[in-house]
Amino acid sequence: MEKKDRAYMLLGLRIVGDFGATIAIPVVLFVIVGQYIEARYGFGPWPTIIAFVLAAVLSGHMIYKKAKQYNIEYHNLEKPDDEKKK
Repeated sequence: MEKKDRAYMLLGLRIVGDFGATIAIPVVLFVIVGQYIEARYGFGPWPTIIAFVLAAVLSGHMIYKKAKQYNIEYHNLEKPDDEKKK
């Protein structure tokens, strides 16, 4: 495998792992908090629903910011080594 192909593959795997964690961790944490509030105060399903929506919005924002950064990294992989040093 070429060195450049390996760099693209590693970047892709890093993106998949990072995006997966960025989506899963807030959802799990917020839903756990929502369920705790439900059990503690008896508000019905609304705390969990609100927590899930907030986690989705937060995850979306974080994914957007990370995607912009990964775009820069991807374009830096395409540049010849001479241009990266400038």
